[in-house]
Amino acid sequence: MNAYVGTPTSRVDGRAKVTGAAKYAGEFTANGLVHGFVVAATIPRGRIARLDTSEALRVTGVLDVLTHTHRPPLADKDEAWMDEVAPDEGSPFRPLYDDNIKFNGQPIALVVAENWETAKFAATLVHVEYQEGAFGTDLEAGRDKAIEVQGPHKPRGDAAGALAGAAVRHEADYFIPTEHHNPMELFATTVVWDGNGRLTVYDKTQGVQNVHKYLCGVFGKKPDDIRVLSPYVGGAFGSGLRPQYQVVLATLGALALKRSVRVVLTRQQMYGLGHRPATIERIGLGAKPDGTLEAVAHEATAITSRYEDFSRNDSGWAEQLYRSPNSRYSHKLVRLDVSTPCDMRAPGAASGVCALECAMDELAVALKLDPLELRLKCYSDRDQSEDLPYTSKQLRECYARGAEAFGWSKRNPTPRSMRDDKELVGWGMATGVWEALQMPVAVRIVLTANGHAEVSCAASDIGTGTYTIVAQVAADALGLPIESISVKLADSTLPQAPVEGGSWMAASSAHAVLGAAEDIRRELARLAKTMPASPLGGVDAADVILVDGTIAKAGDKGRAVSIADAMRYGKLERIEKQKLNHFAEDKSHARNTHSAVFAEVKIDEQLGVIRVSRVMSAVAAGRILNTKTGRSQIMGGVVWGIGMALHEETVTDHRFGRIMNANIAEYHIPVNADIHEIEVIFVEERDDRINALGVKGLGEIGIVGVPAAIANAVYHATGKRIRRFPITLDKLLA
Repeated sequence: MNAYVGTPTSRVDGRAKVTGAAKYAGEFTANGLVHGFVVAATIPRGRIARLDTSEALRVTGVLDVLTHTHRPPLADKDEAWMDEVAPDEGSPFRPLYDDNIKFNGQPIALVVAENWETAKFAATLVHVEYQEGAFGTDLEAGRDKAIEVQGPHKPRGDAAGALAGAAVRHEADYFIPTEHHNPMELFATTVVWDGNGRLTVYDKTQGVQNVHKYLCGVFGKKPDDIRVLSPYVGGAFGSGLRPQYQVVLATLGALALKRSVRVVLTRQQMYGLGHRPATIERIGLGAKPDGTLEAVAHEATAITSRYEDFSRNDSGWAEQLYRSPNSRYSHKLVRLDVSTPCDMRAPGAASGVCALECAMDELAVALKLDPLELRLKCYSDRDQSEDLPYTSKQLRECYARGAEAFGWSKRNPTPRSMRDDKELVGWGMATGVWEALQMPVAVRIVLTANGHAEVSCAASDIGTGTYTIVAQVAADALGLPIESISVKLADSTLPQAPVEGGSWMAASSAHAVLGAAEDIRRELARLAKTMPASPLGGVDAADVILVDGTIAKAGDKGRAVSIADAMRYGKLERIEKQKLNHFAEDKSHARNTHSAVFAEVKIDEQLGVIRVSRVMSAVAAGRILNTKTGRSQIMGGVVWGIGMALHEETVTDHRFGRIMNANIAEYHIPVNADIHEIEVIFVEERDDRINALGVKGLGEIGIVGVPAAIANAVYHATGKRIRRFPITLDKLLA
C-alpha cells in the first residue's frame, strides 16, 4: 500500500461538496423551523430614543420582534462575553443588550416569522428614532489621536540616529484600506430546539468549542445544554474565529419562542462584522551605498473600535528577514466608531510586509541595485529580535528557484523599458514570511475489527483540507487504505481543539492523530505478540508497524498478523484511544515559513488597466502533507493578494459613518478574468526540530508579499510609485 502523506491526495470530502450532500449552517432543518431577520442601526454612534415594533408585529406570520427591551436574559459581565480570541483590552460587543449604538450596521432588533420573506418585509416596518452622538470613522483624520500599544519587538540600537545619518535613506507612508471578508457562505446559524430546553446549534464558525463556551457564558447555560456543530464552512480565514452576532440572535429567538430558529445574514449585513483594519504603515530604511542596511523603522497606525483594542503584528517582520544593527517598531491604534476589526488571512503580515517590501523596492531603486540582490545582501540567518537561529529557513533557495523559473535575470531594470505590443510590462518581486505555530489538539481514534477507523476531533475545516490531511496521516499511521478512514470534525462534543486559524491546524491535528495511532499500535502489538504461535513472538513492540491491514515486523512484512485476527483473539470489536497532543515549548529557535513572490503585470498605457499576467510563488514551509491541496492553498492566497493589490477596498462616507459599497458588485474582488498564470514551487525544507513530521502550515503564507510584488511590478512598468492601495487606474492616470 502506498503512503499518503506528501502525495497529491484528492479531498475526502470533495464528493459531498460537489454533489450537495455537504450541509452548511443555514441549510439544516427542523420541525417548526422559523426565521429571523436582523434590523440594523443606520447611525454610527448614539442611542436608540424610540423603537416601535407594533406595525411589524401586525404582519401575518410574524411571531415576535426581539429588542434590547424585549428579549430573554443576557449576561451582564464582560467575562461572560469573552471568547477564545477576543482582544485583551476592552468590552466585547453585546447584540441587543442596551440602547447604545456603537457602529453603523449594528443589530438592534430581530424579527422572527414563519418564513424568511415575511421576516425581511416586517423588518422594514420597525421604526427607530435615534439620539445621535458625535462620531469618527476616518483613520487619517484621527491619526493625531492614536495611542501606542505594546508591540512584539523591542528596539535595537539607535534607529532614529542611524536613519538620520544614513547615506541613502527612504521614508514613506503606505496606506492599506479597510477590507471586508466576503466568503461564499453567508454567516448563518440554525438553532434546533429539542423540546426539553437543550439546543443544537449549527453555526458558521472556525471554532465550535469557542462558540459553545461563549454561548454557555452569554446565556448562563450548562455545557450539556448546548451542542455546537459546523461540519462544513464555506470560507472564513479569520471572519469566523470569533462568534458573530447572528449566533446570539438565533439563540435568543429559540429561547424566546421555544422553537427552532434560523438567522442568515445578508451580504450587506456581513459588512457590520469584523474586517482587516485600515492602516497607515510608515517605513524608514537607511543604508550604506553598497546596500547594507543601517536602520529599519516601522510604525503602523491602525483602526480599532471604541469598545475593544484589536491589534496584530504589522511592524516587526523585518526582524525575521533583513539584518540591521538598529531597529524600532511601534503599533498605534485610532479608536473609531466602527465594529471591532478581526483577523483576515495573515493578519498583520499581509499589511505590514506589503509596506516593508514596497519600501525595500524603493530603496533598491535609490541604490541602483537589483531588488533581489538587495534582499540577498541584507539576508538574515537569525531572528534578530531574540537573536535566535531558525528551525529551518530555505528562503535563499526560494529566491533562487523562483527567480530561475520566472526568468528574473532577463529583467531590464529601467522603468517603462519592457513592452508587449501596446502594453507596458513590469516585473516585481517581494518576500513573504509567517509564523509556524502549533497548538494543543486532542484526537480520538476508534478502530474496529473490520479494518475501519473513525478519527474525531472538534477542529474545523474551513475549506483548507483538514478532513483530508487527518485521513492521510491516520491511513499511514494505521496501515489502512484511506477509504477505510472516516473523519468527524467540528462538533463541540468531540475531543478538544482550538479555533482553526494562524496556519496551525495541519501540524497540530496531524500530530494528535499520530499520538492516538501510536497508542493503538502498541495495543495491537501486545495482542499480536501473545497470540499462540505468533510470528511476532519475541519481536520488540518498538519494532512492530501497522501496514496493509496487518501488524508486522518492521523490515520483514512476512512476519505479520492481520489486525482482524489480533482483535478477534483479544475478543475486541473495537479499540478506542484518545490523545491530547502538546508541543514542548522551545525558545531556542525561531519558527517561520517563507516565500519569494515574482509578479508580471501588463498595463494598457492609455487606459491604465492592469493585468497580472504571471505570478510565481516559491514557498518553504517544511514538509507538505498534501501537495494537491497545498498548491491550492497557495494559489488561493495569490488570488487574494491580487485582490489586495488591485481591487479590495471598503469605502466609507465619513460624513455619515456608513459603508457605501457593502455588496460584491461594488466591493471589488478578483474574478476569473483577472486571474492568469499562477505557478507554485514548494522548496524542499527538512525540519526535524519543529515537530515529528516537519510540518509548518500553509494557510497564511500564500498571500504575504503578493500585493507588494504586484505594486513593485506596476512601478517597473510605469515609473509611477503608488503607495495607496488598491492600485486603481485613476491613480495611475492621475
